[in-house]
Amino acid sequence: MANAVQKLFLLAACALANGIMMMTARAATDAPIFVFGDSNADVGTNNYLEACTAKANHLYHGIDFPFSNPTGRFSNGKNIIDQIVRLLGNYKLSPPPFLSLLGHKPTYKRNIFQGANFASGGAGIFWETGQKHFHEVITMEQQIQQLATIRTSMTQVLGSQKAVDDLLGSSIYIFHIGSNDLLEYVAAPVFDPAYLKQFVTNVTQAYAAHLTTLYELGARKFAIIGIPPLGCAPATRVLNATGGCADVMNESARLFHIAMQSLLTNLSMTLKGFKYSLGNMYTVTMDAIDNPRGNGFKEVKTACCGNGTTDCNVGVNLCSNRRDFLFWDKFHATEKASGLAALALVYAPNQQNEVLDSPNGAEIDEYNSLKLLRWPCIRNGVCWWCGAPPSFSKPSRSSKNSLKMVFQMLTGAPEGFWSDYGI
Repeated sequence: MANAVQKLFLLAACALANGIMMMTARAATDAPIFVFGDSNADVGTNNYLEACTAKANHLYHGIDFPFSNPTGRFSNGKNIIDQIVRLLGNYKLSPPPFLSLLGHKPTYKRNIFQGANFASGGAGIFWETGQKHFHEVITMEQQIQQLATIRTSMTQVLGSQKAVDDLLGSSIYIFHIGSNDLLEYVAAPVFDPAYLKQFVTNVTQAYAAHLTTLYELGARKFAIIGIPPLGCAPATRVLNATGGCADVMNESARLFHIAMQSLLTNLSMTLKGFKYSLGNMYTVTMDAIDNPRGNGFKEVKTACCGNGTTDCNVGVNLCSNRRDFLFWDKFHATEKASGLAALALVYAPNQQNEVLDSPNGAEIDEYNSLKLLRWPCIRNGVCWWCGAPPSFSKPSRSSKNSLKMVFQMLTGAPEGFWSDYGI
């Protein structure tokens, strides 16, 4: 069997050769993309916040971005949103920050029809998250208010509420948020592990309320990226005398994913037309940490920029080969790691990319999340919400155990999935 990296890139090459990275439905390909989140998704929002201290508009951030431009992304180059958007359709990068669009009045009402990025480094699901540490962030509630502003502007241009409903209903909404809520709670002096599960419940319920508000504004297609193992980030490891991962931090991320599975299933059953995908970033990241060589990394514990305790600024240590590193700085992934994670989330079988929009009473099983699920069907284009796949049987236990690859891309895959593409 080819090694993990060869398999991954063979899939991508096959996809390109067959032209399947372009959506067959033009509306899906060219639909606006709206991004909500924190520093994992921020592409420059915080550059416009005078009091904010969570900014990446300086080197060494952006050193591998075109022209070595520090755009505000917490990365040496592109972040995971850029990578996912590129795979979804006719976009090379994430949509620009909403505040950037708003600052260009002559083109604002034209450009919003391509989408916008509302993500703000340091933000969380709760209003208060990030406010004390970073002084000023765009909270998730405020990010949603910005979408409401866009809806009003679109209505002024189109002159029809139904036309706006149709447009927003076909748009893609990507989310990468929640890490800061968990980090602040676990790091608090009064933290009590006994209340961790209840806190996660509170956070995810607030998340569900935000998604419901977006649904009321017209959103229907939700692509949600889960929380990575926070306890294995360089900033967390340096606090451990052994340099190992912090179990309680990782447990918070695991609990978050489990709670989101349940809440999203409920939303899809109660809100008509609600479609979603939940990307398991915890497993994606842990697989890279557990098998660095198989995933093309030499260093998965320390930061390329900084030592895990300092921010990435000019003058701190900077690794010479960013492609060897999983982590760019004390919390964020390198461009290479983000690219591999994006491939896993977009192309992965359903255990990694769980699209649980299903009729009521759908049967759950251990392999496929739901037998009557909607999944990322490559046959119909690269997407997170395609129609029901062809029928398939459970993989054998031996094949399930032997096909562990980059970010578990084959775990739980239907038999024959790869053979359809000559792999």
